[in-house]
Amino acid sequence: MKIVITDEALTWFKEEMEVEHGDYIRFYARYGGCSPFHESFSLGMNREKPHDIGVETVVDGIHFFIEKDDEWFFNDHDLHVSVDPKTEELLYEYKK
Repeated sequence: MKIVITDEALTWFKEEMEVEHGDYIRFYARYGGCSPFHESFSLGMNREKPHDIGVETVVDGIHFFIEKDDEWFFNDHDLHVSVDPKTEELLYEYKK
């Protein structure tokens, strides 16, 4: 399993969340909404320090990660983060 961040998504994080070198962005399973794999759960994201990293990708010095406790949510799929050109919001795709 891996996390893929496009250049557009990296720019989005820098502009919208003001992340910079050394910051951590966590992707996690949150109760509410729905996902392709789990009813009543959706993907959450926030800036926080890791406790027990399961998957990590570092792009331009920014750490994008998933805790080990949240790996179940991704159902052995890679997380691809891009930007929807129509809405200019993050787009999450799960790929094998």
